[in-house]
Amino acid sequence: MPAFLRATAVATNSPFTEWDKTLGDARLSAATAYRITFRCTLLQTGTESYRDQATQESLFLAQS
Repeated sequence: MPAFLRATAVATNSPFTEWDKTLGDARLSAATAYRITFRCTLLQTGTESYRDQATQESLFLAQS
């Protein structure tokens, strides 16, 4: 393996279509997604986030 190859992992619960809400700009979001996904392997687990689930449960309990 050439020395210039590196591995980068990016984890998010948001699909690419919602990144503009986080980054605040649709063009910036599209450019970021394009650069991150160039020559990459995407792994989509399709599972719920443990932290998100715990937050939702704590909010539910707080409202009860």
